[in-house]
Amino acid sequence: MEAVYQEARGVAHVEAGYTGGAVPHPTYEQICTGGTGHAEVVRLEFDPAVISYHDILEIFFTIHDPTTLNRQGNDVGTQYRSVIYYQSAEQEKVARKVLAEMAGVWDAPIVTELAPAQPYYKAEEYHQHYVEQHPLQGYCACVVAPKVEKFRAMYAHRLK
Repeated sequence: MEAVYQEARGVAHVEAGYTGGAVPHPTYEQICTGGTGHAEVVRLEFDPAVISYHDILEIFFTIHDPTTLNRQGNDVGTQYRSVIYYQSAEQEKVARKVLAEMAGVWDAPIVTELAPAQPYYKAEEYHQHYVEQHPLQGYCACVVAPKVEKFRAMYAHRLK
């Protein structure tokens, strides 16, 4: 999802990382075991005068499947859960509103978790801008590229 948000107007910074677990400063290898409790996440800095938190979340629900528990495509494990970590009561309110709106869009129940922000750890440098660095890698070409194209088609008005 990092690749999608990098293209969105109003998004100033995108970073891959981990949050929601019990182990301080986890590595990718540690979180892949499922034993740390962390989720792979994207941390965004955005200008709310250009793109709202609501719109950020709407894009989130458009480019991933929020109906599969602990799974995104072929990636399976708690680290792949669908989750929104909010920073404030206002963000929680908006997230609950978007969750309710999206319930009518999907054919299956949404399993996306909603939780207060937890300690966040930046992913290793080789995970930053991963799709840009590895566009022909199978996951990037077969899974991420179609999501980026879907974003571009549905949100052309949001492109930088």
